[in-house]
Amino acid sequence: MVVIWLIIIGAAAGFIATRLMDLQTDIVTTIAIGVLGAIVGGFVLRMALAIAGFASGFVGAVLGAMALIWLWNTYGPGRR
Repeated sequence: MVVIWLIIIGAAAGFIATRLMDLQTDIVTTIAIGVLGAIVGGFVLRMALAIAGFASGFVGAVLGAMALIWLWNTYGPGRR
């Protein structure tokens, strides 16, 4: 079932991509372009999201550490 879904999505994506790029191809080439484009695009998107997830986690860690430093300086031992 996944293969059929991939072919349907690939055909639609390939059709749109070939029309946007003004490329005249037959149906098999159009489907192949769409399926391979879906694989490449999915991989690139997953990598971008993984990097963004790592970056957001790092930013969150820095902000959390800054909040703890502020709390320590404001309310820690020896403070009023």
